Amino acid sequence: MISLSKNGAYLINGNEVVEDGFEAESRIKQLTGSVVSKEEAAKGTMAYGILEKHNVSGNMKELQIKFDKLTSHDITFVGIIQTARASGLTEFPIPYVLTNCHNSLCAVGGTINEDDHMFGLSCAKKYGGIYVPPHQAVIHQFAREMLAGCGKMILGSDSHTRYGALGTMAMGEGGPELVKQLLKQTYDIKMPEVIGVYMTGTPMKGVGPQDVALALIKAVFANGYVNNKVLEFVGPGVSSLSADFRIGVDVMTTETTCLSSIWVTDDKIKEFYEIHNRAEEYSELNPAAVAYYDGMVYIDLSKVKPMIAMPFHPSNAFTIEELKANLMDILDDCEKKALVSLDGQVEYSLKDKVRNGRLYVEQGIIAGCAGGGFENICDAADIIKGKSIGSDEFTLSVYPASTPIYMELAKNGKLADLIGSGAIVKTAFCGPCFGAGDTPANNALSIRHSTRNFPNREGSKLQNGQISSVALMDARSIAATAANKGYLTAATEIDVEYTSPKYHFDSTIYANRVFDSKGVCDPNQEIVLGPNIKDWPAMIELTDNIVLKVVSEIHDPVTTTDELIPSGETSSYRSNPLGLAEFALSRKDPAYVGRAKEVREVEHNRVAGASPVDSEFGKVFETIKNDERFADINPNECGLGSTIYAVKPGDGSAREQAASCQRVLGGLANIAKEYATKRYRSNLINWGMLPLLYDGDDKALPFANGDYIFIPGVAAAIKDKKEEIVGYVVKDGKLTECVFGIGRLTDDERDIILKGCLINYNRV
Repeated sequence: MISLSKNGAYLINGNEVVEDGFEAESRIKQLTGSVVSKEEAAKGTMAYGILEKHNVSGNMKELQIKFDKLTSHDITFVGIIQTARASGLTEFPIPYVLTNCHNSLCAVGGTINEDDHMFGLSCAKKYGGIYVPPHQAVIHQFAREMLAGCGKMILGSDSHTRYGALGTMAMGEGGPELVKQLLKQTYDIKMPEVIGVYMTGTPMKGVGPQDVALALIKAVFANGYVNNKVLEFVGPGVSSLSADFRIGVDVMTTETTCLSSIWVTDDKIKEFYEIHNRAEEYSELNPAAVAYYDGMVYIDLSKVKPMIAMPFHPSNAFTIEELKANLMDILDDCEKKALVSLDGQVEYSLKDKVRNGRLYVEQGIIAGCAGGGFENICDAADIIKGKSIGSDEFTLSVYPASTPIYMELAKNGKLADLIGSGAIVKTAFCGPCFGAGDTPANNALSIRHSTRNFPNREGSKLQNGQISSVALMDARSIAATAANKGYLTAATEIDVEYTSPKYHFDSTIYANRVFDSKGVCDPNQEIVLGPNIKDWPAMIELTDNIVLKVVSEIHDPVTTTDELIPSGETSSYRSNPLGLAEFALSRKDPAYVGRAKEVREVEHNRVAGASPVDSEFGKVFETIKNDERFADINPNECGLGSTIYAVKPGDGSAREQAASCQRVLGGLANIAKEYATKRYRSNLINWGMLPLLYDGDDKALPFANGDYIFIPGVAAAIKDKKEEIVGYVVKDGKLTECVFGIGRLTDDERDIILKGCLINYNRV
């Protein structure tokens, strides 16, 4: 089904792969009649060409990218614009789309959600942007329909910003990276490696894009094969896939931890642009006659079977056939993994979902940027037409990804087929994906064609003794399960004729409701600021010496951004930095906030003129000054902050708040064995936090929760571009040396850390 090359590989004329090795050169010469160096062939990827076009550094090893367009939604754009305003923003220099698809229900917190929407509308008018009202479209569907273009680059403040299937290299990053683009700065990275995804064959009937995506994620997530690299989809199998199918695979590449994606384009993508009245945005994209990839993923589409990703990660995937054949063993293994993910805070069971030897689920959801596409919903409607989902616990909800899709489903009768079965069809909304809609009952299992199934991401709260969970599946198998009234069923197990109706896009829907400034600013427009919208608190520059207190210690193999700052109802407070910070690590370490605030209070007092010697840090400084090397250290000039340790933090969402909440609470650093994603590490840096690395055994750390770490000369080490920083664990009256890596930092990133945050760096 899926295999990985051990070495790099050459793609010849778009259809034949030659893996790097002893005979590669002779084989390439045989096929092409000439020899192409690896360095030259690496320039033949589509990714290289697009990055070269958008790079302004003049150096293709050290990229400085300027994007064509930006997009954000209503739990990110307030913080982004507030940051940019504090840094001197006067206009949106490139098209910037503000969608409202996350807090669009306006169901909690009084007026705060709609206040954010009015903030967005007023900013679109003032700075020259585009505003998409609630329920019109989820962020990524609007971008596909109205923003994407072959050879273009789009940056979004949502991790699933992926439009590669439409020939657009798109990246999801934390808000500060969008702030840089708004201030006409650049996105700075080393030239990423490019991994080919070579597709052959044609999917069997009943297999959908989520099945292919989950199989891919399973193959590459744990081994890091594509981490922070660009995936380039090529091979003869691509042509067998519709545009919607490709989009459904592409959006899920985020869960592989790749940086971005790009696909070859053809007549099916040309037709997509024509249907959406943007034919001028199409151009054919193909790699060069000889293109070199740093690795190759082989996918035989004909062998992909219906998949299910069990709780609590998209990579915890099995074929539905395999799950059924080994049901109790797999469920037992999932329960054991849950003991780690949930820290034993609640009882968790899946085996009790087995009824008469069959797995029963209580809920089905087809939604959002992954599941809410036209073809997914039409196929699901074909499966369930004339059937009943039953009147027991099982429910089915369907969320078309945009109002134009909803309209077409109404016109072609698929909406009636769904509703007639007992399914509920709702408006465009991202809530089921991040825990702000359709939270299941306690102990319930939901099957969803959405993007993630992390612990509690569906909305349950460990701190309240609640636990429900999500398994990811394709819309077709969800519909098949619904037709069997909640008993797990693969779409390949049923006989159905798919009608595959043609899609017609009605552009008047957006023309009648979306505000588009056409890039024209209105300087006289007043920004609407609701009472929950707060400015970022002041943050000081990095001092020469610092003392960190470890206030949380996490030893899970991977820590998601959902665990660092929960999604769901907390999203309503993302316009209020201090209010949101109260939820930091609440599902993982409820004591974290209190500990961090204690350190923050001492630091605030120090800045105000009080001596930290009169606080809990008194004995720490006594130990430090007893060492003759540091006898001259002045505690009043030594920055104090908190830090957390996690093995591999930052998987999942691009949300900057996973870092900014720590900073608001007085955090000065993270310590990790490695960082799960580039975007989380960038968020730390942009908020002035040190992304420290400790390479030792995480089971035998020289520091523990509650310990203090003294790092002398830290500012000088950053200025001098040191790759390592020497610190000292202060414990039991002794200093124990501890060496931390700092990782690669650009000159701008070093300046941002030294200044204390991106706002300070840009403040005018």
